[in-house]
Amino acid sequence: MRLQSFFYELKQLLGVSANTTSHNEKIISAVGGGLGIAGIMWVMHFLVQAQLLTMQSSIMIIASMGASAVLLFAVPHGALSQPWAVIGGHLISAVLAITSVKYLGHGPWVAAFAVGGSIGVMYYLRCIHPPGGATALTIVVGGADIDALGYQFLWLPLGINILVIMAIAIIFNGFFNWRRYPVYLAHKLKRAIGAPSNEREHELTQEDFAAAMQELDSYVDITPDGLTDLLELAKKHAEKNITHPQSIIAGRIYSNGKLGRLWSIRQVVDASPQNTHASKDRVIYKVLAGDGGYETHMCLRSEFHKWARFEVEKHNQQWVKVEEQKA
Repeated sequence: MRLQSFFYELKQLLGVSANTTSHNEKIISAVGGGLGIAGIMWVMHFLVQAQLLTMQSSIMIIASMGASAVLLFAVPHGALSQPWAVIGGHLISAVLAITSVKYLGHGPWVAAFAVGGSIGVMYYLRCIHPPGGATALTIVVGGADIDALGYQFLWLPLGINILVIMAIAIIFNGFFNWRRYPVYLAHKLKRAIGAPSNEREHELTQEDFAAAMQELDSYVDITPDGLTDLLELAKKHAEKNITHPQSIIAGRIYSNGKLGRLWSIRQVVDASPQNTHASKDRVIYKVLAGDGGYETHMCLRSEFHKWARFEVEKHNQQWVKVEEQKA
């Protein structure tokens, strides 16, 4: 029990997120990322063969494009993956780095200044794109070949790299309705429709959000529109009028339906016989997730029934309402 609790706390500390995407989504992301890099490599190879680039400079820029591929194909609807973030993040970081090298040289502190400065400028211009920091660092430590390109580096090879990977991201993700890129196209083609606010009768629960995330079937690096979609989907699940379970049965798993730190999942390990007087009718339960994780307690069956909102089961590493899986 203590070992389980230790690993649970360690998982929370390390930020190991729940698995909210299907196998198909993972495979699609991997294939898309591979195609994106393959496209850049082919274009770069062509430019090298045409003697427009040296081999060293083309390979070095691929390093930061690999990071962009992860965002564009694994998190296509993420705020860090949108066109302005990709274009602005790379180009602004490159301008700052090239200027730093031109006037300050290649000292160790110049690399720190270029990356730190890029982060600050990206923040202010609302185009944070982590690979932009890698682009800035590449320019500072890239050597004579990159130095020789100067500001030409902004369009060849960097601009070409950005153009190619974004074109592939738009085309490839466009084949799948739920991951069209940029995210604006996805929300323009599919608007989340929820019940009017005056018709909402049920509060949202942790399981509603879990079910909504599974329905999105996309890694969540949320944007305002994405959060709206997630909220609407969660509300739809909440509006399926589920009250307290009819009975509390040993071996079954229940949730209190709350959000955040108050959320808890409990499994009834043992219970008194059905004909036991209410004052002595008790259950022994184990906390499987949430508040009081992996603790074991005992209480009256009536108290547990009042606490429990619905029965749950684990599906794709998420706790969801049993009724949803049987429907």
